[in-house]
Amino acid sequence: MRLRMAALALAAAVVAVPVTSSAAKSECFLSGDWSGWRATPDSKAIYIRVGVSRIYRLDLSTQCPSLQQAGVHLVTRLRGGPWICHPLDLDLSISDGHGFKTPCIVNKITRLSSEEATALPKDQRP
Repeated sequence: MRLRMAALALAAAVVAVPVTSSAAKSECFLSGDWSGWRATPDSKAIYIRVGVSRIYRLDLSTQCPSLQQAGVHLVTRLRGGPWICHPLDLDLSISDGHGFKTPCIVNKITRLSSEEATALPKDQRP
């Protein structure tokens, strides 16, 4: 009985959560639109290009020095579908191409304004 009441309370709470606003949806992007990436010099973030002109910054929970090594590949696993809206939607790691992967945990996703994207140094633009 208690389990059933807890389940009903949880269901009511989920229904009561407001639908994501259109402003928040505009911060999301389709994984298939991701076309390039570049790490920051301190390896604490990655800039990604989405579509033709949108730039996002993926802040990492810790430094990921493997990002600076030559010949590495960014391995992206999606959680929950093709839309990327939250850090939990991404499971990133760096592969050296020889079977070794280093996880890079995303803790924040920020879409840059066109002014912020233009102000990025050329060596940091994806």
